[in-house]
Amino acid sequence: MGWRTSGVIFLVFLPSILAQNIGSAVLLIDSTAKFAETDTNYICATIDWWPKEKCNYNQCPWGSSSLLNLDLSHPFLSNAIQAFKNLRLRLGGSLQDQVHYDVGNISCTPFVKQKDGLFGFSKGCLHMKRWDELNSFFKKTGALVTFGVNALYGRHKNRRGVWQGEWDSSNAHDFIKYTISKGYHIDSWEFGNELSGKGVGASVDAEQYGKDVANLNSIIIEEYKSFHPRPFVLAPGGFFDKDWYSRLLLVSGPQVVDVLTHHIYNLGAGVDHNLINKILNPHYLSKIEATFGNLSRIIQTDGPWASAWVGEAGGAFNNGGRHVSDTFVNSFWYLDQLGLAAKFDTKVYCRQTLIGGNYALLDTTTYVPNPDYYRQGQLLFQKPTTYALLWHQLMGSGVLSIDSNEPYLRSYAHCSKQKKGVTLLLINLSNETAFSVDVESVTHTDLPVEEKSKKKSFLHNLKKTVSWVGSKAADEDLFREEYHLTPKDGDIQSKTMLLNGKPLKLTDGGGIPTLAPEFVDLNSPVFIDPLSIKFIVLPNFGAPGCR
Repeated sequence: MGWRTSGVIFLVFLPSILAQNIGSAVLLIDSTAKFAETDTNYICATIDWWPKEKCNYNQCPWGSSSLLNLDLSHPFLSNAIQAFKNLRLRLGGSLQDQVHYDVGNISCTPFVKQKDGLFGFSKGCLHMKRWDELNSFFKKTGALVTFGVNALYGRHKNRRGVWQGEWDSSNAHDFIKYTISKGYHIDSWEFGNELSGKGVGASVDAEQYGKDVANLNSIIIEEYKSFHPRPFVLAPGGFFDKDWYSRLLLVSGPQVVDVLTHHIYNLGAGVDHNLINKILNPHYLSKIEATFGNLSRIIQTDGPWASAWVGEAGGAFNNGGRHVSDTFVNSFWYLDQLGLAAKFDTKVYCRQTLIGGNYALLDTTTYVPNPDYYRQGQLLFQKPTTYALLWHQLMGSGVLSIDSNEPYLRSYAHCSKQKKGVTLLLINLSNETAFSVDVESVTHTDLPVEEKSKKKSFLHNLKKTVSWVGSKAADEDLFREEYHLTPKDGDIQSKTMLLNGKPLKLTDGGGIPTLAPEFVDLNSPVFIDPLSIKFIVLPNFGAPGCR
């Protein structure tokens, strides 16, 4: 095929599985240079403002999961966040542009149902006592906080649903000053929620929005003169609209908006009966690439100082899909979109939600982790006090280019975290085909065709790769780590996930279970089953671009 390689890794399907079709896939990884790069803390989760009265499709799945009533003393909640180590939390959502801050001369009241209110609710209130409690919790759990500011304060709505007038910054300004006076560390302040383009429920013209976010930036520069580090400014936290986003950058000017945030709900409504079909359709999953690509190009042309974050993504909107978003099958969408976003230089990806709705990582009532939580959680080498994200632990910030000849085998490659080599994420969307995979690494050295055709052992070829990068590895050090994720009883709508064949559940004390890899000799065959997910860590794979 004429590919330039330094080594060939043959991942061969185990032939004893006779009841499945066997497909063959070839993955070509360019390990000579990073294709893109994420933030070190790429994974993020959201906490919303929705009260328990938020309902869609005769379902009310929010319970007491709001920033205003979440039980911060629940041990499962603390354990879940601490297990991720410096988990990013984005505080915001649809009602954030109706939140008043109980500071200065402002008095405010709680959210209540209101027929003519935005999203059917009245304006709400964040009392400073609750803000103090939240920040104590964030400090305890090591969370990195993004706070979404009310961007409609002081505006008025016209007949077309567009909100006009300048933003009144007084309440937000007092709130920021209070936050600084208490010594609370906020990683970033985000301006508004889903007001871009046509908006969701409300919208603001890009010209005015650009002027207002510049105002917010000026406040932050002034107030943080003696408080370090200074937080980033994020905007607009809405659905991508090419012309609107471009105008925002041009009006606000250089070095004002540090991060362009956008929201993704590409699976459609939570009530859609075709959610699972969409999730398992590789062509449907790939459609979102157009949004990532267009946003990347706007940053390059109109705002090269800025970076891109996915500020909120829940798959299906209006609470997510019941018995879909909280089950194993949702992980095919979630992990695939994490991989896609990273390829387009997205720095942070915020999952809707940590808790609340059908798409929550934690069960809203019991706080017990749903399957998607475990796609991220990892007990590092079984040390009982050292937790990190599975993605964060295995998939480093360096993103490598990877090409595949098989659409139903979604594949992503990153530099391994804090070690040499490469980590693969393989997602098998097929319900009947198990894949054997040849993984080939592009380097500056051609592997002779006659040698390649001999298909020497996996161990031999990996040694050639290690030799190419200049590190001699002993045979006993050559192993791979495998994390094979499957649903209980083969039911993709199960809420119980198996890791290497063992069910995951909280310990008797409510702790996150050990998520240990299977350490496998390189000579052993490897395959990926239908409708399953596998992380494969190749510690000595030649990757000069990861140095």
